[in-house]
Amino acid sequence: MTKLSAVVVTYNSAEAVGRSLPALLGELSPSDEVIVVDNASADGTADAVSALVPVATVIRNDANTGFAAAANRGADAASGDVLVFLNPDAVVQPGFREAIVRPLADGRGWAAWQGLVTMDGGALVNSSGGVIHFAGVSWAGQAGAPLGDAPSKPSEVAFASGACLAVPAGRWREQGGFSPDFFMYCEDADLSLRMRLAGGKVGIEPDARVDHDYEFAKGASKWRHLERNRWALVLRTYPTLLLLLVAPALAVTEVTLWAVALAGGWWRQKLLATLDVIRALPRLRRERREIQAARRVSASEFAAFLTPELSSTYLGSLARNRVLGAALRAYWALVRALL
Repeated sequence: MTKLSAVVVTYNSAEAVGRSLPALLGELSPSDEVIVVDNASADGTADAVSALVPVATVIRNDANTGFAAAANRGADAASGDVLVFLNPDAVVQPGFREAIVRPLADGRGWAAWQGLVTMDGGALVNSSGGVIHFAGVSWAGQAGAPLGDAPSKPSEVAFASGACLAVPAGRWREQGGFSPDFFMYCEDADLSLRMRLAGGKVGIEPDARVDHDYEFAKGASKWRHLERNRWALVLRTYPTLLLLLVAPALAVTEVTLWAVALAGGWWRQKLLATLDVIRALPRLRRERREIQAARRVSASEFAAFLTPELSSTYLGSLARNRVLGAALRAYWALVRALL
């Protein structure tokens, strides 16, 4: 029987794990394991986990190392055939365990996959598969849509959400896990794109459901992480020809986001993100060489899962601008033809 290792990263999550861990434990088989990595919580999260799930392996970090590094540490301690990363506020639904290992049991050959992530008590979709615009902006697919609009059958997606991410242990080790320098945000997209570069497929198993206590606003620092990691994602994973062809669009996107940051009052975070990227360029160049050296697909095949559409509700007026939408589609059609 397939052994599952559930890895949960916590940070001041005592209240959340009180809801999520009992549900998770009720779904797991006796041979499965739960590994919780706590990022130096100040609210007694680690003790709460030990009380709730005495059989869990609890790893206590001395500082907040971020989601990516903590998830890597949890994976290092895992012994299962498939690793399942879950947010501490993601509550698995009945039938989750059987469904989340189904892609491996069925021999689909997927390198990674996610379950269907819902919100608002299961009424709405939180993520039915990540979406990546060719300018590197990424978001949760169908966020806020009625549950009835979610996919009912397994399918490929651009990237699998870290809120409920399953990866065969061998594939995880091949890719070296998450990039710890992402800290949080976009690390799931980066991992998925690296797997695609290596010829792997990434999908969604909609029968594996988790309900996520989600809100977009997480403080001003979120913008710094998102912008810094967007550039890291593009610079690390985009094949050279694709990077050259989208360079003009990346420049326009940068100017546009600076305008949005100034208008939205988060220009300081945008500035810090820009400085982060500049300082990281030597490292990013080294990582890019290593990642691209392992590429097994063409630039055209890689680009097939990027989109010109601005379909996220969180993009506001940009998503509703028909002229902009038409221009982006025309530009992307030209890029795809040249690839």
